[in-house]
This record gives sequence, C-alpha cells and structure tokens, in this order.
Amino acid sequence: MTTSVRLRFLGTGTSFGVPQIGCGCAVCRSTDPRDKRTRCGAVIETGGGTRLLIDTPPELRLQLVAAGIDDIDAVLYTHEHADHIHGIDDLRAFTIRRATPLPLYGEAATLDTLRARFPYIMDEQFRPLPGTTRPEGTLTLIQPGVPFNVNGTDVLPIAVPHGRSSVVGYRVGDIAYITDAKLLPDTARAALVGVRVLVLNALLRQPHPTHLSVAEAVAVAQEIGAERTFLTHLTHDTSHAALAAELPAGIAPAYDGLVVSLA
Repeated sequence: MTTSVRLRFLGTGTSFGVPQIGCGCAVCRSTDPRDKRTRCGAVIETGGGTRLLIDTPPELRLQLVAAGIDDIDAVLYTHEHADHIHGIDDLRAFTIRRATPLPLYGEAATLDTLRARFPYIMDEQFRPLPGTTRPEGTLTLIQPGVPFNVNGTDVLPIAVPHGRSSVVGYRVGDIAYITDAKLLPDTARAALVGVRVLVLNALLRQPHPTHLSVAEAVAVAQEIGAERTFLTHLTHDTSHAALAAELPAGIAPAYDGLVVSLA
C-alpha cells in the first residue's frame, strides 16, 4: 500500500449544494466560508506523484481552479448520480494536453450511464469539428474488492449500498473515501481495517433512506476506529462550527478546500 498520501476535498456538499437555491436559513446566509459547500469531489495525491480525481461534480472547473490542480492521472467514479458526474466536460482542460485519453474508472452501471448521457465523449466514432475539442476518456470497468493500479499506485474499490444503487468508495494507502453510503457492510469494514483517515457521508440529523445520518456516521466511524474521520456530503441542516463543536474527538466535518496529509 502507498504510505505518503494527501487528500484534498474539492466539494463537501449535498446534491443541492450550500447555500441552497431559494433558501434563507442561517446556514445558507452564513459568512463562514466553511459553510459554502459545492458538490462532492476530492483529489488523492501520492508521494510517488500520482494524482487521482474522485468524481466530476458540476462545479469541477471552479473547484480545480481554486485548488490549483492542473493535471490528473485518472478519474475514480463513485457512482452515476448527477451530482457526481455532470462536471465531466471540464476534463477537456486536461485531455487537450494529453497524448492519450484520460482513464475513467467505475462500476458497470456508472460506465453505462456515462456512455448513454455523454455519447460525444464516449463514442469512439464521434469526431469533433475541426477547431473544436471534446474530453477524451477511456472507460475502465472495476470490481469492488479487486485492487487496480494507476501509475504505480494501488487503489482498492469498496462497495457500499446507496438505496437502490451501489456506490464505490476508494482506499489509497491509509486514506479511505466513502460517500453516499447508507451503511457499511462487513466486506467494506474488512477493507477499512487499519485505515488512518476515513471520509464518510453524513447527510442529515434525521435518518435518510439512502444516506448515513450524522449519528449513524459517527457510530460507524467509532466502530472503524480511524485516527481521524471527516464527514462530507453535508447539507444546510447544520453549520460547520455547530457540527464541529458537537462531534466526538477524532471526528470533524470536512469543508471545501481542506487538505489532509499522511506521511
């Protein structure tokens, strides 16, 4: 496993984002920059120089510019929902400078959705007009529990249920990123043994049919026992400061732009 790893949170919000359109609640009106949450995405960088983008959320261009990310080696997709894939066209900025298509990893349902929703990217027969460009990607099927390698970096996909859908979390070295989970089955827990930094979604205070609640995420985090756990996919249900104040030691809300490093 890779030892030196850095995780950068690009976006930490729910599918609505925060502030939410048309909402005048205290969190949506907050001046705390940590309460401005774009849709979920992250970048994992290894000491060996590999940079992996997790998902392509709708605000991807703004997120990458803010983070100063100018190159990536691959995209790891968690699942096919709109808030996790609809920024895919922003990959064009990377692929116009590459000699080969960008590898895009995901489960079968995710890859099928990408083919159906973005044929101008995925159809190898499509050719853009002279003087125009399109993202260039190569779809690669992954299987949960079966590690794969990107430029010398081992990546372990971890399956978790998300309502009627399956979501893939990823472990790279001692960092694991899991979003949109309703629970962590035994296979996922086994894959997380020894992880030092864990990311979990925590949608609302009350139970939700497809997501961990804050209390459920805290309970799972304590069972996994990582040194540090960060909660993501957060709503305007609570402010960053209020949530941070009530969480147990070792568990904290993530925020857009947060960087976590492991030597």
